Amino acid sequence: MELHIRLEGRKGLADQLYQQLRAGIDSGHLAAGTQLPPTRLLAEQLGVSRKTVAEAYSRLTYDNLLSGVVGRGSFITPQLPVRTNEVAAIPLAGAASLERWQQRATVLGRRQLQAPSRYDFVGGTSSKAQFPFDQWRSCLNYALRRSQRHPERQFTAQGLPELREAIAHHIAYARGVHCSAADVLVCNGAQQALDLIARVLIEPGCPVAMEDPGYPPARQLFLALGARLQSVAVDDEGMCVEQIADGTRLIYVTPSHQFPLGMPMSEPRRRALLARAAELGALIIEDDYDCEFRYQGPAADALQRLDQHGLVAYVGTFSKTLLQELRLGYAVLPPAVLQAACVAKHLSDWHSPTLLQWALARFFSDTL
Repeated sequence: MELHIRLEGRKGLADQLYQQLRAGIDSGHLAAGTQLPPTRLLAEQLGVSRKTVAEAYSRLTYDNLLSGVVGRGSFITPQLPVRTNEVAAIPLAGAASLERWQQRATVLGRRQLQAPSRYDFVGGTSSKAQFPFDQWRSCLNYALRRSQRHPERQFTAQGLPELREAIAHHIAYARGVHCSAADVLVCNGAQQALDLIARVLIEPGCPVAMEDPGYPPARQLFLALGARLQSVAVDDEGMCVEQIADGTRLIYVTPSHQFPLGMPMSEPRRRALLARAAELGALIIEDDYDCEFRYQGPAADALQRLDQHGLVAYVGTFSKTLLQELRLGYAVLPPAVLQAACVAKHLSDWHSPTLLQWALARFFSDTL
């Protein structure tokens, strides 16, 4: 690794080098114990004589900032404490915006335990003891080989076609979702899917309705984007649709397994929700939270299956059923939303990790 030094002109080179090295030591950028390049090597890198570098090193040694170890080289003196120069910070013009974001709660964070617990009841985390790591390792090796052979250097923000095809087939079979690969957007977990949909629809003061109690990360996201949030009560059948206010632009629900109460939304309530959304021209975000888990009986089909007017954005994730660390999710979006969300995804991170997408597509083909 090259040492970042900038010398100007051809005079006083040893003093310039000394001053820059001294500043790096004083600021802590050159930490105690750091080895400096040999004088010959640094001289070649800077295009100066070895004598110039040796003179600067000698001055640092005289100041007790540098010490030489025979047979090893020159090191920043480890006995000296790192000295920092305090600089008066100038308040940023965007300080109010920064403060609003800092006040947003990053809820549902995992509490760090001093010792491992016998039983782990943290939500949204699958059991690693049940995960087929050997099979997943094989899929990752396949993805690496695929990457090595793949001629493309840029990939679509929407996601790899083979993974979108696998997702569409899976959720059509398991959840009754009406879609094709062209309707699927691959995201970094369900949370990014929520962010992208909200980002293209919410403007400051925009009315957004969600269940109360409801999913805290979604609530914080909508508030951070400037939404005017309406908390809608739930009962045994789910969200009380008649309470959704006029002017609402976005409705967030967890109909398959309400968060955090757990009951599914009844079919009459689902049809009422779709009818209310049609009256308002509002988009419904269906977060299919924990749809794979239930206490008894068959799972109800997705709300999206009943949608006849392109009003439901269906969101799912693999982090809860496969691995929490996987951080891959997806959204099935109506045509009116898909293109804008793909643009937002591209501007946010270009696309989700291609290696993981190839590996997950292979995992689908091997297991389903």
